[in-house]
Amino acid sequence: NLTTMAKSKQTQKFAAMKRMINLKDSRIKFQEREKKKRKKADPSNMKIRELPQASSAMFFKYNTQLGPPYHVLVDTNFINFSIKNKLDIVQSMMDCLYAKCVPYITDCVMAEIEKLGPKYRIALRMAKDPRFERLTCLHKGTYADDCLVNRVTEHKCYIVGTCDKDLRRRIRKIPGVPIMYLQQHKYSIERMPDAYGAPKV
Repeated sequence: NLTTMAKSKQTQKFAAMKRMINLKDSRIKFQEREKKKRKKADPSNMKIRELPQASSAMFFKYNTQLGPPYHVLVDTNFINFSIKNKLDIVQSMMDCLYAKCVPYITDCVMAEIEKLGPKYRIALRMAKDPRFERLTCLHKGTYADDCLVNRVTEHKCYIVGTCDKDLRRRIRKIPGVPIMYLQQHKYSIERMPDAYGAPKV
């Protein structure tokens, strides 16, 4: 019978294969004959993996801390671009979001504008507007980008107002932080789906 012959051939093949890879084969070196034992993990050499804790403000990717009055954290170039486009910051923010907006300015952004000299005196005057809330910085130096990124990572209640491409790229990596920027001589907002000023995609 052909089927029984095929089956017997298969079993023969299997037996030959088993014989070929037997551990007691004389061609296998003595060290390889011993079955390799799994090493126990050394507790002193264990890696500690830290995962960043998810913010309590985030609920199903929706930031629950965002709501009117909106807190908008502005940087130097946002103020400069607003002046170039002849925009009143507070009024334009309200036109964008249809709600009360409070612009916030940090000490390091203020120091950056002061460093720019007399050419940017209008920007300085605008930053000292009483409608702007001032935030004190505890870090050294006047590098504002790191300060803004750290601030919005810790507190999810801010919208970041910036036209800086690098800063926008960094903020996009932080969940739940919308970005306000200038587009076609008015403010636009990204990553905030229920906002009226969001660009129509």
